[in-house]
Amino acid sequence: ADTAHPDLTVSDDGKQVRYGNSQMKGVNRKKDRFDDCLGVVGKDGFSSGCFYFEVQVKEQTKWFLGVTTESVNRKGFIRLRPDNGYWTVRLRYGKYRACDSSDYSLSLSVNPQRVGVFVNYEKGLVSFNDVKSMSHIYSFTDQSFNKKLYPFVCLGDKSNANSTPLIICDDY
Repeated sequence: ADTAHPDLTVSDDGKQVRYGNSQMKGVNRKKDRFDDCLGVVGKDGFSSGCFYFEVQVKEQTKWFLGVTTESVNRKGFIRLRPDNGYWTVRLRYGKYRACDSSDYSLSLSVNPQRVGVFVNYEKGLVSFNDVKSMSHIYSFTDQSFNKKLYPFVCLGDKSNANSTPLIICDDY
């Protein structure tokens, strides 16, 4: 929660994040904390091997999720894509996209309720799948990681009035 935007509420166990009703109003806007993007970086990072986590996104209308490096810029407007240290997919304005250099449009047959994120550090792979339908969403391949990676979730920007939380799931 040390990186969470001050307008976000992060649950005590660190697994749920929602916009609004924050206990952090007026907190120190230190360099590790997002100040524009409604994002938060997970506390457990990794720099080798494989890593997997799932995020419940159902009923949330605007989100970004994926992984990021430990030393990314968290101030001002940020393009959440690999050249800035973010490997993410998103839902915004009813459209799904992979946040790469071309902002690749994704054609999904169903709206995912839970998204799985798989990372193979050595192979340079970040892959996203719809857990319920067991379908592939998108993969970043042939990436070159040289810094520790962390889970990352974001509720977009302050125009997101939806208070439904994003939930990191551990029941898989």
